[in-house]
Amino acid sequence: MIKVTRLNHTPLILNSDLIEHIEVTPDTVITLTSGQKLMVLESTEEIIARVIMFRKSLFSRDLFCPLAVSSLDPASRATVEEYSSHGG
Repeated sequence: MIKVTRLNHTPLILNSDLIEHIEVTPDTVITLTSGQKLMVLESTEEIIARVIMFRKSLFSRDLFCPLAVSSLDPASRATVEEYSSHGG
């Protein structure tokens, strides 16, 4: 999910997996797979950067591991931490 801004300055959270293409007219127009078109303030480059950053975050250990590891029992936590320290 990425945050974009409509032309009326209203924020919108967009499922980036639904982007079919982005057009550059005087405004940036995002066309979704449903055919819906959204005009936003962000440039194409900004949108692409946000999508890339979001997708990278899906594979980041820092995003998920601290919460998941902290909720484990002590023995399981030690196993996960040992596995992580070996580059797993």
